Amino acid sequence: MKNFFTLGLLACLLFSCKSETDKPNIVFIYTDDQRFDTVGLIGDNQVKTPNLDKLVKNGAVFSNTFNMGAWHGAICVASRSMIISGKSVWRAKEAFNSPTNVQINSQISSKNQSVLIGETWPKILKENGYRTYMTGKWHVQLPVEKVFDVVVNKRPGMPDDNRELFAKQLRVWREQSGDVTELENYMPVGYGRPANEDDNSWKSSDTSQGGFWEGGKHWSEVLADDAINLIEDSKKVDDPFFMYLAFNAPHDPRQAPERFLEMYPIENIKLPPNYSPQHPFWKEIGNEPGVRDEALAPYPRSEYAVKKHIQEYFAIISHLDEQVGKIVSHLENQNMLDNTYIIFTSDHGLAVGQHGLVGKQSLYDHSIRVPMIINGPNIKKGSVYSQDIYLQDIVPTTLDLANIPVPDHIDFKSFFDIVFYNDNNKTHNAIYGTFGCCPGNYFDFQRMIRKDGYKLMLFPKNKRIELYNLNNDPYEINNLADNSKYELKVKDLYKELIVLQAEMGDTLNLNRYFKNNLKLF
Repeated sequence: MKNFFTLGLLACLLFSCKSETDKPNIVFIYTDDQRFDTVGLIGDNQVKTPNLDKLVKNGAVFSNTFNMGAWHGAICVASRSMIISGKSVWRAKEAFNSPTNVQINSQISSKNQSVLIGETWPKILKENGYRTYMTGKWHVQLPVEKVFDVVVNKRPGMPDDNRELFAKQLRVWREQSGDVTELENYMPVGYGRPANEDDNSWKSSDTSQGGFWEGGKHWSEVLADDAINLIEDSKKVDDPFFMYLAFNAPHDPRQAPERFLEMYPIENIKLPPNYSPQHPFWKEIGNEPGVRDEALAPYPRSEYAVKKHIQEYFAIISHLDEQVGKIVSHLENQNMLDNTYIIFTSDHGLAVGQHGLVGKQSLYDHSIRVPMIINGPNIKKGSVYSQDIYLQDIVPTTLDLANIPVPDHIDFKSFFDIVFYNDNNKTHNAIYGTFGCCPGNYFDFQRMIRKDGYKLMLFPKNKRIELYNLNNDPYEINNLADNSKYELKVKDLYKELIVLQAEMGDTLNLNRYFKNNLKLF
């Protein structure tokens, strides 16, 4: 990173040394469960996303963008806590799960909470002249009204989808059967489906299902309307604005108007190359049906069931794309694009049948890798950057864009230099990943390091090691860990992972599980 004087000089060149009130506007569009390859122009060409494609053509793409993981099955919570606080995964857990923050609503006045609120991304921008707006999914254990100037529609982590009934039925299943192949027989509507091609018990375009439908209107449409109204509100003041637009889509229940489902006939849906009826170690890696995402489809995952879930996933993404188009068009019609950065990303990915999984509770690329598109003044059109970054790196990057010093408490790193200096250096030497689930057990399900085109994944529960050459094997199918040719690569990555653990505050002793396997000592 260049020093702040240099950044300031560059900012002057980029923005013609405008006054404080002419700092760029920032529109942050944050989706939920959207995998990295679900933007048509840069991913799976089955997905139709014409408006996101325009952002790609007119902006920059970071093709290797990752979420660090999570400390329990609600990956959304960890990802969003990290991006709001700028803290890495274990520091975010400590900050948001500390005793003073558990009962957040009853302890608003606590010193620790006040400090945490004051250190958030929106608050830093506000302290430097920005008016801040929020609408959509929150899922962060802080009072959103104290974090943003204007909050329109704070929505829960996910829509109502029979979750309470699911929890009850899961207990019944465990008591009466426990046979995973029978799970769908115990599940409420919307879970364990489709059982077969004749299963029409749940229809994603049916507005009576609740879920994403609010009085018959889709939540994504409500958010787009909110965003347009907020843009209009921003014209009433001279301050630059920061908008945090958090779509629930394409999170389940994956609902969309019928015309979007019709775009993806089942017979045309292609299965991913790494499709599997069931992950061979689903229990050991923390992906049992109690993690509700995995109970959405039957066991084993039939080809038809996976295709149905893919159809609904693509449909809600295309519907989401239409809403993004409305927001961008309004900015254009208001002549705001010349001084506005639009950032599009997601909190994490989703398996949707890859590796026999349905949810996001893993460290395979389909679950931790997300799109990252940046559109705005002086961004080189159509540029693609392959450096590995964390999605939360966008926090210090936007501060650099606004010519704001990055506070010491921000753990993530700006990729400003890559975009504006065409710097080929790495932002991170390696990418760290963690996943755990359930109180008391969260430590020891999965760990990961990604570096120079290789990924090492460790599964302590069954002492399993997986190594992938991502350049040759992007779908992570061919495990090289047992190949003697790669013994040194495994050992080197393992040692680097230990170093990363220390940097991240990860206290899991991997040697306890893998010392003998790796013959390191």
